[in-house]
Amino acid sequence: MRIPELLCPAGSMEALKTALHFGADAVYGGMKRFGLRAFAGNFDEMQLREAVALCHAAGKKFYLTMNVFPFDDQMADFVETARIASEIGVDAAIVSDIGAVVTLRGQVPQLPLHVSTQASTVNTAAVKHYQQLGCERVILAREVSIERAKRMIAQLDGMEIETFVHGAACMAYSGRCLLSAALVGRSGNQGECAQPCRWQYHVVEQKRPGEYLPVSEDENGTYIFSAKDLCLMPLLPELIGAGIASLKIEGRMKTEYYVATVTAAYRRALDLYAQSPEAFKAELPAFMQELACASHRDSDTGFAIDHPAQPGGAEGFHQDREFIARAVEDAAPGVPARFLLKNRFHAGDVLELLTPEGVKAFAAVPFLREKTGDVVDTLGIGGEIIAMVTPHQVRAGDILRGEVRNHRK
Repeated sequence: MRIPELLCPAGSMEALKTALHFGADAVYGGMKRFGLRAFAGNFDEMQLREAVALCHAAGKKFYLTMNVFPFDDQMADFVETARIASEIGVDAAIVSDIGAVVTLRGQVPQLPLHVSTQASTVNTAAVKHYQQLGCERVILAREVSIERAKRMIAQLDGMEIETFVHGAACMAYSGRCLLSAALVGRSGNQGECAQPCRWQYHVVEQKRPGEYLPVSEDENGTYIFSAKDLCLMPLLPELIGAGIASLKIEGRMKTEYYVATVTAAYRRALDLYAQSPEAFKAELPAFMQELACASHRDSDTGFAIDHPAQPGGAEGFHQDREFIARAVEDAAPGVPARFLLKNRFHAGDVLELLTPEGVKAFAAVPFLREKTGDVVDTLGIGGEIIAMVTPHQVRAGDILRGEVRNHRK
């Protein structure tokens, strides 16, 4: 049995470190230009050097997103960015445009290339063509079912296939959408999508201006383009059986708490499946419950086995746990552990320590506010360091979470 690579988002240095801490085999992130998440934290050249060094020191990989569709007047800068990335040592560049593939193959031949899902690759002939051009991996369009991917992989030799397994999905084919560019002048194909598919829409009859008629109605409104999130946790056995090389989690715009929760759940699920498929099946409800602890929309399995649920509805985001703090150094059980505070909690609250090994619950006790030296029962000032005794081993990077007070459940 070959367990696929777990590939996690790194929209910032904090998210990258979190993904590595919770078991990612590889991360993907962008530089300040040419990635399709222009408003993520992203990395400048110095930060990219640090990011790649951190990954390689941990025996992990870093893939650089360069999946915009570059115009002619952008191509020289695009190639120069790729040269810098190659010199830094990124493990591959993720590209969408066939012109970018051909150009980089000719001008930066030492840089491994992965073909982005934005390329809308849905058949074996296209994959083989990219292989002939020198690409090492193709991230399939999200419209490809697991069964079709399995048949495709059976016809390939030496070519890796990657697929998305979790996160936000787009109404447009493989995300190639012009709605944002048309409505607000921010092109999704240049990394600047304003997500107008998530906005609320009504119909106006031409002779009745100002009378807004909902297309369909619930208590929250109507969101006719808003796709469900993707969650393929229940289909991990099928994905592994199909021979998928890499399972990708969406989320370069998400918080480190989101990255921690989702990475930890998929890491433990994959490891448990490798030990015992029966044990994975028994624990699946617990894994699904764990995924619900991070902010998410209602989810389905997309096109993986059938068709996604009909879009629409205004349920928005919800989550079952809230990010309380991140451990900043190791601490033994019973010894005050230092945490960077993110959200308020109270002594007496039942908190959970999210670790790479699992979730450990305990009751919070009064804690030290390092800035003032006071021992307090609660503190609502994010960004401060606190010290609190826990009954568990704490490692730097572990996450404290608790009752949802500041977000929708």
